[in-house]
Amino acid sequence: MNLPDAPLLSMLRERMTWLHQRQDVLSQNVANADTPGYVARDLKPMNFAEVLKGSGTGSSMMTTNSRHISLTRGMGGSKFEDHETPDIESSPNGNAVSLETQMIKVSDTQAQFAAAANLYAKAMSLMKTAIGRGA
Repeated sequence: MNLPDAPLLSMLRERMTWLHQRQDVLSQNVANADTPGYVARDLKPMNFAEVLKGSGTGSSMMTTNSRHISLTRGMGGSKFEDHETPDIESSPNGNAVSLETQMIKVSDTQAQFAAAANLYAKAMSLMKTAIGRGA
């Protein structure tokens, strides 16, 4: 098994990809805060159960006992859905973006990305230590 394809690391990579794409959507909202008729958008939250189903080791493993867990390859590179999320009632020009709300979301997304990146780095370090390659 390739170390970066470990299920935990795959899930963290998927989370960081979602957070990165969310940051892109939020930055578009901020950039269009004064655009007439623009409505804020956001990504649909990740479904943890679906992420767990999609995490795998790279190939199907043969099970020799009914109590073994079969791991299958996830569909990496999934596209996340976005949807309109008006922050406020539309202003007279039709814009429905609240800069304050968007900046709170940006800050939260940034903190979540930093946490996921730290977890990823720690997991890699622990796995390298476990196989004797040092940290």
